[in-house]
Amino acid sequence: MGQRHQFTKNDSAPNNGVYVEIGETGSMVTNPKQVRLRAGQRFPENTNHNRVWTYKRKP
Repeated sequence: MGQRHQFTKNDSAPNNGVYVEIGETGSMVTNPKQVRLRAGQRFPENTNHNRVWTYKRKP
């Protein structure tokens, strides 16, 4: 069992970091919302119901 990588609204952030919206199948979206959350903070509402939050990849 590993750590989850996709989150919906009102889930708690597992770690501090920047999170971005993606499509529910993992596809990238145009102009995704980004949020900076601390561990334990709740994820905000998605732009549309078919999107989920995931970690922003480091360059």
